[in-house]
Amino acid sequence: MSKPNESQVITAAEARALFADWKAAPAVVLAVSGGPDSMALMWLAARWRRALTKGPRLLAITVDHGLRKEAAREARAVKQLAGALDIEHRTLRWRGEKPTTGLPSAARDARYRLLLRAASNHGASHIFTAHTRDDQAETVIMRLSRGSGIAGLAAMARQSDRGGVILARPFLDVPKSRLVATLAKAG
Repeated sequence: MSKPNESQVITAAEARALFADWKAAPAVVLAVSGGPDSMALMWLAARWRRALTKGPRLLAITVDHGLRKEAAREARAVKQLAGALDIEHRTLRWRGEKPTTGLPSAARDARYRLLLRAASNHGASHIFTAHTRDDQAETVIMRLSRGSGIAGLAAMARQSDRGGVILARPFLDVPKSRLVATLAKAG
């Protein structure tokens, strides 16, 4: 089988392979921001789940950090697509004071805290994020620029434990361009 090009659509067979490790999970939280990567995650996960005779229950979670006016509209768009895909959806809000410094890190911490709580409340053993090969490269470059040591230069793991819930990144070997192509073809 030939290697797919950078803009080739992800096939149903590839999606099955990307998600195969998690077909026995009871429930999975999908972290869906509304961007192309996470919308592709939701769309592909829905196709994968439909192809299984028995598979995990899917719950899409959108986190509204309360930092941008358009976030509520984006969350409604995610909810609409989730409904069309027969996936339950919740929008969670980061409430309270926002820090004046270190906002990206605080927002990321809040997002994972909310996702972990949602996973726990819904009996989900896993949280899927849509990190891609592009994000993987960016992470290594960012850590390198900060002067990380050898351990700090490690790339993101495909799976990592977050307090008893597994954070899974099915697309770490997939370029973002393939996710965008898949969405475009799906309309």
